[in-house]
Amino acid sequence: MPQVLPGWMHTYSGKVRDLYLPEPESPVAARHGDVVLVVASDRISAFDYVLPTLIPDKGRVLSQLTLWWFDQLDDLVGHHLVTADAGPEGVPDAVAGRAMVCRRLEMFPVECVARGYLTGSGLAEYRQTGQVCGIALPDGLTDGSRLPEAIFTPATKAPLGEHDENVSYDAIAATVGADDAARLRDLTLMAYSRAEQLTRERGIILADTKLEFGRALDGSHRGEVLLGDEIFTPDSSRFWPADTWAPGGAQPSFDKQYVRDWLTSPASGWDRGSETSPPPLPDDVVQRTRERYLEAFRRLTGADLPV
Repeated sequence: MPQVLPGWMHTYSGKVRDLYLPEPESPVAARHGDVVLVVASDRISAFDYVLPTLIPDKGRVLSQLTLWWFDQLDDLVGHHLVTADAGPEGVPDAVAGRAMVCRRLEMFPVECVARGYLTGSGLAEYRQTGQVCGIALPDGLTDGSRLPEAIFTPATKAPLGEHDENVSYDAIAATVGADDAARLRDLTLMAYSRAEQLTRERGIILADTKLEFGRALDGSHRGEVLLGDEIFTPDSSRFWPADTWAPGGAQPSFDKQYVRDWLTSPASGWDRGSETSPPPLPDDVVQRTRERYLEAFRRLTGADLPV
């Protein structure tokens, strides 16, 4: 259940995040206008299920890493952050460190995916067709192969509990219009290129990532296309250690792939093809997953997670 936060009205919960609108008379509304409070929980999802086990500190990692990335990309693309400071005109103390007050955006119904390496759903599609989202790729690629250049492989946003579907660029242009589709593609690839360079300098490969964009509804950014949600976190990206990268199979990772691997192993006792929900995670899987999130934060930012 989402927390009760004085001055805020809970309006929606996704797999990981809870959204709140300010109460009409709150100082946040008076100060910042049309905003939403985005709270990152410690929930974790896999295979379109929200698991029954929490990962301690995960919400703080997602929020703090997103804030760090907003700073790294500030000269390339705007974002929805208004403030992450705690106080009467900002984030409630009870969720400080894992929440952001953000501009409300009219979100594009598109998952903007950039891939620099072949794996996951992109690999599955390539093996069937030699393409990913209508983009032809060279023969002979395997799991973990680096692509000749990063590609934009969008997906449709699925309702909670359903799976996003990879689609062609033309399908996105038909949905949002040619100009906005081109803008989303260009911003996604520019952001990925910057992030891929920064992660590589820190010994991490950014294999692929998912971004979300929306159009600002009011204020000085009205009409502008801005980054929303989270960016370049272990939930939205595949991070691989650069020193162990070896195409031809699954790569070690700093993301939630460790949880996916456990769920599909005999140890979990769970049949992914069944209609039953995944089981709770054992303590050792929780701890190792937490360590991966914290290590990703340390490697990328060069600092420990703020207390």
